[in-house]
Amino acid sequence: MPIDLRTPPVPVSFEVYPPRSEAGFPALHETIRHLAAVDPRFISVTYGAGGSTGGRSLALLTHILRETHVEPLAHLTCVGNTYAGAGALIREFLDAGITSFLALRGDPPAGLSEDDAFLGDLESAAQLVQLIDRVQAERAPYTEAPIPGVPGAARVERRRRVDIAVAAFPNGHPRSRHASEHLDALLAKEAAGATLAVSQLFFHADDYLSFVQRAREAGVTIPILPGIMPVTAPGRLRRVLELTGEPFPAQLAIGLEVEPTPEGQREVGIAYAAQLAREVVAGGAPGVHLYAFNNHDTVLAVLRDAGILAHPRQKEAAR
Repeated sequence: MPIDLRTPPVPVSFEVYPPRSEAGFPALHETIRHLAAVDPRFISVTYGAGGSTGGRSLALLTHILRETHVEPLAHLTCVGNTYAGAGALIREFLDAGITSFLALRGDPPAGLSEDDAFLGDLESAAQLVQLIDRVQAERAPYTEAPIPGVPGAARVERRRRVDIAVAAFPNGHPRSRHASEHLDALLAKEAAGATLAVSQLFFHADDYLSFVQRAREAGVTIPILPGIMPVTAPGRLRRVLELTGEPFPAQLAIGLEVEPTPEGQREVGIAYAAQLAREVVAGGAPGVHLYAFNNHDTVLAVLRDAGILAHPRQKEAAR
């Protein structure tokens, strides 16, 4: 049987974010086209804090749904929102045909902090998981479609249940009060109905692999995808470390600093991310999730260098 060089042997998925303006859609649609061409498991779309890009998020999700064969996965955040507001948003996404979600607590909206008295009715991602499940259950359990040529007849099919992913934190959540709190939170999310976890970025393969082992020992059974972010510039690395508090990746930092050109830095970042992907897959990861920064070239290069996608020359040789 010939090898299919189009479908990756390891399941892959990508994260993109909505454009800041309508003018950014054409370029992002082209990126989506390239990402969809490698048959990812899903493409997730972020949702702005406080709903700042909510409308464009839905527009991008529906584009993926209608124009590609790939499952769109919608990020939803609950911090600063009411039950009614979050429920209305979930129904809007379901009505548009979106049935996969990533339920996140999210960061406080501008002007609020963790110490503010009001951060919304939903206190955790686990509660958002429950709300998504409840809103879906309240909808009619069946769909109807007319049967061509048979007036008055309809085809009745059971609605597809939603898939709900959640975040996992290999090195602990920045706001965790004790060492195992992020594991307790992941267990609560699974108990609430989560079907998949996607890890925050990490820079050392053992951070992910040892976390998965600890999660399994704690009783987590859902798949945990490793989230890998190709970092191709020193400034971006500094910013990522400031935002996440991840342990300092000395090898990557030195490699980026000693390379004098953007092209050389890009190659360093791609090679580092590819090595991460190889190591976590060898350690049993159920797939690879890549933070794309709305650029297909870099993440696809990572997958090629990791041996998950064929290089163009290999494709030509296989024909």
